[in-house]
Amino acid sequence: RCAEEPRASEGMALYRGRTGAAHHPQDEEAPATAARAKELQGAKLQDRREGRRTAVTEALDAAKALARAKFDEAVDMAVHLNVDAKRTDQRVRGMVTLPHGTGKKIVVAVFTKSEEQARLAREAGADLVGLEDLVARVKGGDIPFDRCLATADAMPALAQVARVLGPRGLMPNPKRGTVVKDVGPAVAEAKAGQIEFKADRHGIVHATIGRVSFPTEQLRANFDAAVEAVLAARPVAYRNKAPQSVALSTSMGRGSVPVDPTLL
Repeated sequence: RCAEEPRASEGMALYRGRTGAAHHPQDEEAPATAARAKELQGAKLQDRREGRRTAVTEALDAAKALARAKFDEAVDMAVHLNVDAKRTDQRVRGMVTLPHGTGKKIVVAVFTKSEEQARLAREAGADLVGLEDLVARVKGGDIPFDRCLATADAMPALAQVARVLGPRGLMPNPKRGTVVKDVGPAVAEAKAGQIEFKADRHGIVHATIGRVSFPTEQLRANFDAAVEAVLAARPVAYRNKAPQSVALSTSMGRGSVPVDPTLL
Protein backbone atom coordinates (compact mmCIF):
# COMPACT_ATOMS: atom_id res chain seq x y z
CA ARG A 1 0.00 0.00 0.00
CA CYS A 2 2.84 2.39 0.89
CA ALA A 3 4.49 1.67 -2.44
CA GLU A 4 1.35 2.67 -4.35
CA GLU A 5 1.01 6.06 -2.67
CA PRO A 6 3.88 7.75 -4.59
CA ARG A 7 2.28 6.67 -7.85
CA ALA A 8 -0.96 8.35 -6.82
CA SER A 9 0.97 11.47 -5.89
CA GLU A 10 2.70 11.47 -9.26
CA GLY A 11 -0.68 11.22 -10.94
CA MET A 12 -2.05 14.17 -9.00
CA ALA A 13 1.02 16.23 -9.87
CA LEU A 14 0.01 16.06 -13.51
CA TYR A 15 -3.10 18.06 -12.60
CA ARG A 16 -1.41 20.68 -10.46
CA GLY A 17 -0.06 23.99 -11.69
CA ARG A 18 3.00 25.86 -10.58
CA THR A 19 1.11 27.30 -7.63
CA GLY A 20 0.27 23.83 -6.46
CA ALA A 21 -3.47 24.32 -7.01
CA ALA A 22 -5.46 21.43 -8.42
CA HIS A 23 -5.94 21.81 -12.18
CA HIS A 24 -8.77 20.31 -14.19
CA PRO A 25 -8.81 19.96 -17.98
CA GLN A 26 -12.25 21.60 -18.25
CA ASP A 27 -10.76 24.80 -16.76
CA GLU A 28 -8.90 25.35 -20.02
CA GLU A 29 -12.20 25.39 -21.90
CA ALA A 30 -13.78 28.17 -19.78
CA PRO A 31 -11.68 31.11 -21.08
CA ALA A 32 -12.02 29.85 -24.65
CA THR A 33 -15.80 29.51 -24.26
CA ALA A 34 -16.12 33.03 -22.80
CA ALA A 35 -13.96 34.48 -25.56
CA ARG A 36 -16.02 32.68 -28.20
CA ALA A 37 -19.27 33.92 -26.67
CA LYS A 38 -17.97 37.48 -26.69
CA GLU A 39 -16.86 37.08 -30.29
CA LEU A 40 -20.28 35.75 -31.33
CA GLN A 41 -22.02 38.58 -29.46
CA GLY A 42 -19.89 41.14 -31.28
CA ALA A 43 -20.61 39.46 -34.61
CA LYS A 44 -24.35 39.47 -33.94
CA LEU A 45 -24.23 43.15 -33.00
CA GLN A 46 -22.33 43.94 -36.19
CA ASP A 47 -24.80 41.91 -38.25
CA ARG A 48 -27.67 43.78 -36.58
CA ARG A 49 -26.09 47.12 -37.43
CA GLU A 50 -25.45 46.07 -41.01
CA GLY A 51 -29.00 44.74 -41.29
CA ARG A 52 -30.36 48.01 -39.95
CA ARG A 53 -28.30 50.03 -42.44
CA THR A 54 -29.48 47.87 -45.31
CA ALA A 55 -33.13 47.87 -44.24
CA VAL A 56 -33.31 51.63 -43.70
CA THR A 57 -31.43 52.38 -46.92
CA GLU A 58 -33.74 50.13 -48.94
CA ALA A 59 -36.81 51.70 -47.32
CA LEU A 60 -35.56 55.22 -48.12
CA ASP A 61 -34.91 54.25 -51.74
CA ALA A 62 -38.40 52.75 -51.96
CA ALA A 63 -40.01 55.85 -50.47
CA LYS A 64 -38.14 58.13 -52.90
CA ALA A 65 -39.36 55.95 -55.78
CA LEU A 66 -42.97 56.63 -54.75
CA ALA A 67 -42.61 60.40 -55.18
CA ARG A 68 -44.66 61.70 -58.11
CA ALA A 69 -44.78 65.50 -57.83
CA LYS A 70 -42.78 67.79 -60.10
CA PHE A 71 -41.39 69.70 -57.12
CA ASP A 72 -38.81 68.40 -54.65
CA GLU A 73 -40.98 66.53 -52.17
CA ALA A 74 -40.20 66.28 -48.48
CA VAL A 75 -39.25 62.90 -47.03
CA ASP A 76 -41.13 62.27 -43.79
CA MET A 77 -40.93 59.67 -41.07
CA ALA A 78 -43.69 58.57 -38.70
CA VAL A 79 -42.73 56.76 -35.50
CA HIS A 80 -45.58 55.17 -33.53
CA LEU A 81 -44.29 55.00 -29.97
CA ASN A 82 -45.44 52.54 -27.33
CA VAL A 83 -46.48 55.30 -24.90
CA ASP A 84 -49.81 56.62 -23.68
CA ALA A 85 -49.67 60.19 -24.97
CA LYS A 86 -52.76 61.12 -22.93
CA ARG A 87 -50.73 60.83 -19.74
CA THR A 88 -48.66 63.89 -18.93
CA ASP A 89 -45.74 61.80 -17.65
CA GLN A 90 -45.52 59.95 -20.98
CA ARG A 91 -45.57 62.86 -23.41
CA VAL A 92 -42.67 62.89 -25.83
CA ARG A 93 -41.20 66.05 -27.29
CA GLY A 94 -37.79 67.47 -28.01
CA MET A 95 -35.42 68.97 -30.55
CA VAL A 96 -32.72 67.52 -32.77
CA THR A 97 -30.29 68.97 -35.30
CA LEU A 98 -30.24 66.96 -38.52
CA PRO A 99 -26.71 66.50 -39.93
CA HIS A 100 -27.81 67.54 -43.42
CA GLY A 101 -30.76 69.78 -42.61
CA THR A 102 -34.28 69.47 -43.98
CA GLY A 103 -33.66 71.09 -47.35
CA LYS A 104 -36.02 73.91 -46.46
CA LYS A 105 -34.98 77.47 -45.77
CA ILE A 106 -35.91 78.18 -42.16
CA VAL A 107 -37.01 81.73 -41.35
CA VAL A 108 -35.98 82.51 -37.77
CA ALA A 109 -37.41 85.36 -35.71
CA VAL A 110 -35.76 86.59 -32.50
CA PHE A 111 -37.64 88.64 -29.92
CA THR A 112 -35.35 90.54 -27.55
CA LYS A 113 -34.96 93.84 -25.76
CA SER A 114 -31.20 93.67 -25.63
CA GLU A 115 -29.32 95.51 -28.36
CA GLU A 116 -26.35 93.22 -27.82
CA GLN A 117 -28.44 90.08 -28.23
CA ALA A 118 -30.10 91.61 -31.28
CA ARG A 119 -26.68 92.22 -32.83
CA LEU A 120 -25.57 88.66 -32.10
CA ALA A 121 -28.80 87.30 -33.57
CA ARG A 122 -28.30 89.21 -36.83
CA GLU A 123 -24.68 88.07 -37.05
CA ALA A 124 -25.82 84.44 -36.58
CA GLY A 125 -28.24 84.76 -39.49
CA ALA A 126 -31.61 85.59 -37.88
CA ASP A 127 -34.11 86.79 -40.48
CA LEU A 128 -36.23 88.94 -38.17
CA VAL A 129 -35.04 90.65 -34.99
CA GLY A 130 -36.99 93.02 -32.77
CA LEU A 131 -39.69 93.16 -30.14
CA GLU A 132 -42.56 95.65 -30.19
CA ASP A 133 -42.51 95.92 -33.98
CA LEU A 134 -42.60 92.12 -34.38
CA VAL A 135 -45.35 91.78 -31.78
CA ALA A 136 -47.41 94.32 -33.73
CA ARG A 137 -46.93 92.31 -36.93
CA VAL A 138 -48.04 89.11 -35.22
CA LYS A 139 -51.11 90.87 -33.80
CA GLY A 140 -51.99 91.89 -37.34
CA GLY A 141 -51.81 88.28 -38.53
CA ASP A 142 -48.42 88.58 -40.21
CA ILE A 143 -46.32 85.61 -39.08
CA PRO A 144 -43.54 85.31 -41.68
CA PHE A 145 -41.30 82.93 -39.72
CA ASP A 146 -40.92 79.20 -39.05
CA ARG A 147 -38.99 79.35 -35.77
CA CYS A 148 -39.34 81.79 -32.91
CA LEU A 149 -36.65 82.43 -30.30
CA ALA A 150 -36.75 84.89 -27.44
CA THR A 151 -34.72 86.16 -24.51
CA ALA A 152 -36.33 86.23 -21.06
CA ASP A 153 -36.74 90.01 -21.09
CA ALA A 154 -39.01 89.75 -24.14
CA MET A 155 -41.53 87.32 -22.63
CA PRO A 156 -43.87 89.95 -21.08
CA ALA A 157 -44.33 91.54 -24.50
CA LEU A 158 -44.80 88.15 -26.16
CA ALA A 159 -47.57 87.32 -23.69
CA GLN A 160 -49.78 89.64 -25.76
CA VAL A 161 -49.63 87.24 -28.72
CA ALA A 162 -49.46 83.91 -26.85
CA ARG A 163 -52.89 82.91 -28.15
CA VAL A 164 -51.72 83.52 -31.69
CA LEU A 165 -48.33 81.82 -31.54
CA GLY A 166 -49.28 79.03 -29.14
CA PRO A 167 -51.64 77.05 -31.42
CA ARG A 168 -49.01 77.25 -34.18
CA GLY A 169 -46.32 75.79 -31.92
CA LEU A 170 -44.30 79.01 -32.17
CA MET A 171 -44.65 80.46 -28.68
CA PRO A 172 -41.19 80.47 -27.01
CA ASN A 173 -40.96 78.20 -24.00
CA PRO A 174 -38.00 77.50 -21.69
CA LYS A 175 -38.83 73.77 -21.62
CA ARG A 176 -38.56 73.62 -25.39
CA GLY A 177 -35.27 75.50 -25.43
CA THR A 178 -36.67 78.47 -27.33
CA VAL A 179 -36.21 80.97 -24.49
CA VAL A 180 -32.45 81.43 -24.47
CA LYS A 181 -29.75 83.49 -22.77
CA ASP A 182 -27.41 83.57 -25.75
CA VAL A 183 -29.30 83.78 -29.03
CA GLY A 184 -26.27 83.42 -31.30
CA PRO A 185 -25.77 79.64 -30.99
CA ALA A 186 -29.55 79.06 -30.87
CA VAL A 187 -30.04 80.89 -34.18
CA ALA A 188 -27.15 79.01 -35.76
CA GLU A 189 -28.65 75.65 -34.76
CA ALA A 190 -32.09 76.63 -36.02
CA LYS A 191 -30.69 77.71 -39.37
CA ALA A 192 -28.54 74.56 -39.61
CA GLY A 193 -31.51 72.22 -39.63
CA GLN A 194 -32.71 71.85 -36.06
CA ILE A 195 -36.24 70.45 -35.91
CA GLU A 196 -38.73 70.12 -33.10
CA PHE A 197 -40.75 66.95 -32.64
CA LYS A 198 -43.76 66.10 -30.53
CA ALA A 199 -45.91 62.99 -30.20
CA ASP A 200 -49.55 63.60 -31.14
CA ARG A 201 -52.48 62.29 -29.10
CA HIS A 202 -52.06 58.87 -30.71
CA GLY A 203 -48.41 58.67 -29.66
CA ILE A 204 -47.08 59.21 -33.19
CA VAL A 205 -44.13 61.49 -33.96
CA HIS A 206 -44.06 63.01 -37.45
CA ALA A 207 -40.90 64.67 -38.73
CA THR A 208 -39.36 65.78 -42.01
CA ILE A 209 -35.88 64.34 -42.52
CA GLY A 210 -34.97 65.82 -45.90
CA ARG A 211 -35.95 66.01 -49.56
CA VAL A 212 -36.27 63.49 -52.37
CA SER A 213 -33.27 65.15 -54.05
CA PHE A 214 -31.03 64.28 -51.08
CA PRO A 215 -28.60 61.38 -51.59
CA THR A 216 -29.86 58.32 -49.73
CA GLU A 217 -26.84 58.34 -47.41
CA GLN A 218 -27.69 61.87 -46.25
CA LEU A 219 -31.31 60.88 -45.65
CA ARG A 220 -30.15 57.86 -43.66
CA ALA A 221 -27.90 60.03 -41.49
CA ASN A 222 -30.82 62.38 -40.83
CA PHE A 223 -33.12 59.43 -40.12
CA ASP A 224 -30.64 57.94 -37.64
CA ALA A 225 -30.27 61.23 -35.79
CA ALA A 226 -34.02 61.86 -35.65
CA VAL A 227 -34.96 58.33 -34.53
CA GLU A 228 -32.25 58.30 -31.87
CA ALA A 229 -33.50 61.60 -30.43
CA VAL A 230 -37.16 60.52 -30.49
CA LEU A 231 -36.52 57.19 -28.78
CA ALA A 232 -34.27 58.83 -26.18
CA ALA A 233 -37.02 61.31 -25.33
CA ARG A 234 -39.37 58.54 -24.17
CA PRO A 235 -39.91 57.86 -20.46
CA VAL A 236 -37.15 55.71 -18.95
CA ALA A 237 -39.42 52.66 -18.63
CA TYR A 238 -39.91 52.55 -22.40
CA ARG A 239 -36.39 53.20 -23.66
CA ASN A 240 -35.40 49.56 -24.10
CA LYS A 241 -38.53 48.71 -26.08
CA ALA A 242 -38.96 48.94 -29.82
CA PRO A 243 -41.59 51.38 -31.13
CA GLN A 244 -44.83 49.92 -32.44
CA SER A 245 -44.16 50.91 -36.04
CA VAL A 246 -42.03 53.15 -38.24
CA ALA A 247 -42.89 54.33 -41.74
CA LEU A 248 -41.31 56.53 -44.42
CA SER A 249 -43.12 58.54 -47.05
CA THR A 250 -42.92 61.64 -49.24
CA SER A 251 -45.26 64.59 -49.09
CA MET A 252 -47.10 63.62 -52.31
CA GLY A 253 -46.03 59.98 -52.58
CA ARG A 254 -48.25 57.06 -53.53
CA GLY A 255 -48.01 55.41 -50.13
CA SER A 256 -45.66 54.74 -47.25
CA VAL A 257 -42.85 52.24 -46.72
CA PRO A 258 -42.59 50.41 -43.38
CA VAL A 259 -39.33 49.91 -41.51
CA ASP A 260 -38.93 46.98 -39.14
CA PRO A 261 -39.13 48.67 -35.69
CA THR A 262 -37.17 45.86 -34.02
CA LEU A 263 -34.08 47.03 -35.91
CA LEU A 264 -34.11 50.41 -34.17
